[in-house]
Amino acid sequence: MLVGRRAEQAALEQLLARAQGGDSGVLVVRGEAGIGKSALLQHMRETAVAAGFAVHDAAGVEAEAEFAFAGLHQLCAPFLARAAELPEPQQAALGVAFGLHEAAAPDRFLVGLAVLSLLAEAGPLLCVVDDAQWLDQASAQVLAFVARRVGAERVVMVFALRDPGATDVEAFSGLPELRLAGLGASDAQTLLATAVRAPLDDVVRDRIVAEARGNPLALLELPRGAPAVQFAGGFELPDVVSVPRRIEDGFRRRANSLPADARMLLVVAAAEPTGDAALLWRAAAELGIAREAAVPAEAAGLLEFDFRVRFRHPLVRSAVYRAATPTDRRRAHGALAAVTDQQVDPDRRAWHRAQAVVGTDEDAAAELERSAGRARARGGLAAAAAFLKRAAELTPRPAVRAERALEAAHAKHEAGAPEALELLTVAAAGPLDAVAQARLQLLNARIAFHGARGGEGPRMLLDAAKTLAPLDPALSRETYLDALDAAIVTGDRGPGGVRAVADAARAAPAPPESPRPVDLLLDGLVTTFTQGYAAGVPGLRRALDAFNRHERDDHAVNDGDDRRWLWLAGRTAMSVFDDQMVHALAARHVRLAREAGALATLPAALLVQSVMLVLSGDFSRAAEQTAIAAATRTVPVLHGQLILAAWRGRSDETTEIHATMVREAVGRGGRTEDFLAQYAMAVLHNGLGDYPAALVAATRAFESDELTHSNLAHSELIEAACRSGRPERATAALDQLSSRALASGTPWGLGLAARSRALVSTGPAAEEYYREAIEQLRNCRVATQLARTHLVYGEWLRRQGRRQGARQQLRTAHQLFSDMGAEAFAARAARELRATGEHPRSRSAQPSDALTPQELTIARLVATGATSREVGAQLFLSPRTIEAHLRSIFRKLSITSRRQLRDLRLP
Repeated sequence: MLVGRRAEQAALEQLLARAQGGDSGVLVVRGEAGIGKSALLQHMRETAVAAGFAVHDAAGVEAEAEFAFAGLHQLCAPFLARAAELPEPQQAALGVAFGLHEAAAPDRFLVGLAVLSLLAEAGPLLCVVDDAQWLDQASAQVLAFVARRVGAERVVMVFALRDPGATDVEAFSGLPELRLAGLGASDAQTLLATAVRAPLDDVVRDRIVAEARGNPLALLELPRGAPAVQFAGGFELPDVVSVPRRIEDGFRRRANSLPADARMLLVVAAAEPTGDAALLWRAAAELGIAREAAVPAEAAGLLEFDFRVRFRHPLVRSAVYRAATPTDRRRAHGALAAVTDQQVDPDRRAWHRAQAVVGTDEDAAAELERSAGRARARGGLAAAAAFLKRAAELTPRPAVRAERALEAAHAKHEAGAPEALELLTVAAAGPLDAVAQARLQLLNARIAFHGARGGEGPRMLLDAAKTLAPLDPALSRETYLDALDAAIVTGDRGPGGVRAVADAARAAPAPPESPRPVDLLLDGLVTTFTQGYAAGVPGLRRALDAFNRHERDDHAVNDGDDRRWLWLAGRTAMSVFDDQMVHALAARHVRLAREAGALATLPAALLVQSVMLVLSGDFSRAAEQTAIAAATRTVPVLHGQLILAAWRGRSDETTEIHATMVREAVGRGGRTEDFLAQYAMAVLHNGLGDYPAALVAATRAFESDELTHSNLAHSELIEAACRSGRPERATAALDQLSSRALASGTPWGLGLAARSRALVSTGPAAEEYYREAIEQLRNCRVATQLARTHLVYGEWLRRQGRRQGARQQLRTAHQLFSDMGAEAFAARAARELRATGEHPRSRSAQPSDALTPQELTIARLVATGATSREVGAQLFLSPRTIEAHLRSIFRKLSITSRRQLRDLRLP
């Protein structure tokens, strides 16, 4: 019976109605245990079935949280017969994830795309995931990713999360939410009347309603467990125990009142997360428990037996398991291990066996270690870490225990789990050999840096690099580069600053064999920061060429270590003003991160690509890349959103994102996030013509090693200073930009330097520099800077009284800015044009103007001849959604075929 919840029912029914109309919908239902999430979901299931939807369920189980893709398999199992219709890469990824065959760890994004494709073909479909807070990490990430990419599939996805959650559910943050509160007094009284048939004194009824605090399960269960005397004179005295805890206590008391065999059967059922009734009965037989033991448990309303075993509520399972004695838990797990087929389900057998152990057991630990290897091969880092952690606990020999704890710490860190430091403490108790000690030191340094982003990280990485030098020269060199990158990112100019780290890195051991791209990059950066930019440029170019040449080297393409350095390589290409190289390396980084399913690195790769697309004036593609990065929810994607909003000139949006970034940076101690925010604010204020504000922001940005390394801050500071009447504030930035441009010799660098010199010059010299800047910037892909050069040249000409020449430059600037969507700079150009006496022309309407950024991206890809499946794989959308977008595109462009789309000139 569903009492109250009328508004909540309506919200869920609206999702179904939209799906019937060809749309999709997602909702996260949050609330404390017993608040009515399950009842609301059941109502939705019934409504969906009546409306012609197929309904498929999955549920997180606390004991299943360590099994990679277990929750995803629950949801997808009914669809796997259709997997043969998927493209082969998606089939393979799904097969490895579900353990159907062995291969390299699956591309997490291909798994997500495969699931999206399966669900799309099954619509109209309602997917209900209950207790999502207990999903394994891999399943949670994939399902949240799919939820963010559903479009026109006629699929509704609903996730129920216990609040507060039992585990980290960050994956679902940002999705639409429905938070359930307690029932109102009237609805609570109505529900209570269904639980207590006898007449109640008004005072007693009001007391029960008050004690239940609007929790529906409490209203049903608390009276059931209360002694009859309480109905005569009152209910319970107020206490501080939470309502869910009191409900759980009631379930525990009910379970404890059962006969011994029935209680033990409940413990076995609670320890067996799959709900497999046949497995449960085999385990019961192993313990000598007859089937009749189930009768009193069912009669007490705690669980029911069919083909599957279902508890009355998840709180029953947790109450039973927590109330069991350690001996009974071990007996239950031991019986389950004995009856689980080692060939069919070796990992669950290993897990149950491990929970049955008292003390240590090398055989059980070794079996868990093998399970960890299988989990890692499927891409389940969190599961591998859990197996290794328990394996370390069971290991009798100290040296082996320390090694396993170290491996578990590495896996925990890779999975983003906080227990890595705790495991490092176990590993440090050793004994460890010298190499393992050095690896421990390195991991400790990486955790410290990623956790705090402070100056201590680079120093700790330097210490680890020195320790590794005689033991593992290749890893030592990579750690020196880690330290240098950390120093650039943190912006600390003290003892842990870039120059100090670069000086220390000169002691790095020589490459053990022919230099790898990462070795060349280390040498080039060390030279740059110790001997000067001009001395370092040749080495940096060699390193970048080496990374680019590895594009066709199969070994390098599959080398995760080289892949992770593409992030730094792309930023280094910006530091030498090589726009073509930045585009090439960023595109390669995105492709390799996608192929490897690297959830942690794809957003960073997309960020570099997005920044270059913005600087190239391709705002629509940059917006799509930012949207894809946001769908992963693995790292903050505010950086890309901020830079795009600033260049678009959207003041409110930029300010809002800026404020969020500053708050997050304070929480993490991240100075670079603040510096990057200041750069974006400088762009925004320069576009708006608020030069004093731009000068304040640009000055702050120029203090960052990261932004001076990537050359983003110089030109903003120079323009703001000159337009504010403070050209002396631009001297240092101009000197550095000019020398770097000369050393790099690229059109991008030379063009920026010439424009900057023009801003501080007068007379014929200024005009010569402006013309030189335009000629140089025409020969590179940085269209935003070309447009800005036309703008400042036009402004200068107007102030010289040369209206005709000014109009020509300002028209060009206005057209370029309008075409790319740089609204503030376009408005600035328009103001200047009006000052010359010319009214700026409205931008000529283009057929593509009616398209959204995503539609424009899809139209461009389809125009190249790509199929809907190929476009979907590129954008992480289902083919059905691509087809729906195409119908909208054809309607807006008044065309009827892909061939006509190819004939159009799309921007």
